[in-house]
Amino acid sequence: MDVTTRTGQSTGMGANLPPGTAALCGADTEDTNVTKKKIGVLGAGTWGMALARMLCVSGNEVQVWSALPAEVDSLSAARVHPNLPGMKIPAELQFTKSIEEVCTGKDVLLFAVPSVFVRSTTAKARPYIPDGQILVDVAKGMEPDTLYTMTEVIADELNREGGPKGVKLVALSGPTHAEEVALERLSYLTVVCKTLENSRILGDKIRTDYINVGHSTDIYGIEYASVLKNIYAIAVGIAVGLGYGDNFLAVLISNGAMEMSRFMSQTYPSNRNTFASAYLGDLLVTSYSQFSRNRRFGLMIGKGYSVHSAQMEMSMVAEGYYAAECIMKINRQRGVDMPIARMVYDVLYDGASPSVSVGRLTGRLL
Repeated sequence: MDVTTRTGQSTGMGANLPPGTAALCGADTEDTNVTKKKIGVLGAGTWGMALARMLCVSGNEVQVWSALPAEVDSLSAARVHPNLPGMKIPAELQFTKSIEEVCTGKDVLLFAVPSVFVRSTTAKARPYIPDGQILVDVAKGMEPDTLYTMTEVIADELNREGGPKGVKLVALSGPTHAEEVALERLSYLTVVCKTLENSRILGDKIRTDYINVGHSTDIYGIEYASVLKNIYAIAVGIAVGLGYGDNFLAVLISNGAMEMSRFMSQTYPSNRNTFASAYLGDLLVTSYSQFSRNRRFGLMIGKGYSVHSAQMEMSMVAEGYYAAECIMKINRQRGVDMPIARMVYDVLYDGASPSVSVGRLTGRLL
């Protein structure tokens, strides 16, 4: 790559990427044609399939790849995702077991694998990603070893010798659950890249009658908000499991919003509005929704499950588990006051009692 994801001094949020990483949609884009596009989706989980179906019924040519051959066979035959039973997969939507095929000849590539598989998937795809490719990441999380966000992980992997040049790397975020997108309920997404002009151009490729699209250049703020909100949703789930009511949950979530804003302002200052939907909205839906896997994970722990048994019980990854460790690693150097994130970390990684930990936390909230 010949353009960096970060310029100037270190942000202090995770490690700096090496010079020469993929651009965050920084290059000029002249294609304003919003007609039929060829789109490759890497990942056939709930979010990947909900987006694939949305893009397909909007008139685009969509192909989905999964690392699991049996999953490709099942989805191709049944045309229903087991975790999205109310969504019918259109006959026009194509599947493939070949990562080369899904990356070839596409206007847009969409990475929709869990955060723990983003690096390995990028490494597999790298030989087949062409120069100048638009690549959209929808995974939310951090890499524990490097403390990179997901766009940083992708950029770092693509920057290795022989990787494509001029890749336009985009983050897609917002208060959305796959289950509602699959049912065509009105939802709001934010396209995040280096320039607002290119964000708008890319937004036109995914906007539909039930998907409104916002735009932002705050790539680090929005990615970190998407990491932190999963931690706070686990805290909410733990509290619900312990029997706390709506009054306390309102206090807990509002303090979570303040803690999120405090962390971002002290680690990567910017003129951002954390009340916007990509920040506060994402926190609210993840904390309150019945579809939130992080809330569900916390709920199980609050009801007495061990961390391991809760993980085994869930069929999907709770990204907040990994996020809690990553944020605490960063905060050991930054020293931000984060009592909620600390409580979640203590419960998940140090074996602290959920009831005792939340009880202590109640005296720290405003």
